[in-house]
Amino acid sequence: MNAPLPIQFDVQGLVQSIARNPGADTFQPALTAKQWELLGSYLQPFAVKTGQVLIEQGAADRTVYLVEAGSLTVHYEDDKKRLRLASVGPGSAVGEGAFFTRLPRTATVQAASVAKIWSLTPIRFTELSNRQAVLAVELAMALGSLVSRRLGNRPKRVAVT
Repeated sequence: MNAPLPIQFDVQGLVQSIARNPGADTFQPALTAKQWELLGSYLQPFAVKTGQVLIEQGAADRTVYLVEAGSLTVHYEDDKKRLRLASVGPGSAVGEGAFFTRLPRTATVQAASVAKIWSLTPIRFTELSNRQAVLAVELAMALGSLVSRRLGNRPKRVAVT
């Protein structure tokens, strides 16, 4: 039997993953330790298994996902076959495109390895916005910055989900 992966509800693992990722694809909010703890109370941690689909192209969901550990692949599915656009690792995020646009998902995201993910649903973001506006704005700005860097990463393929 496959036992579920143990999940710690301490956001510090995510904070450390972000700090260890010096790349251009890092989710980089400027938060204090207290703000991280507060944000962690709005996030839901969970594990995904290798091969598990996290985001399905065309889905109407707007949840954004922060990657603490593991690796995800981003695929665009055309009429002929699946085209790999990018790999996303610890300290990054996926789902930011639909989060901002409210449009269907533009790509499928799948776990390339076992991964620990933190999700933020639109409902929880609205609660955060109503209760902690400064924190919500910083989160939105950091996600917007990630989108901007991804779109500016040409001539490579763009992977905004």
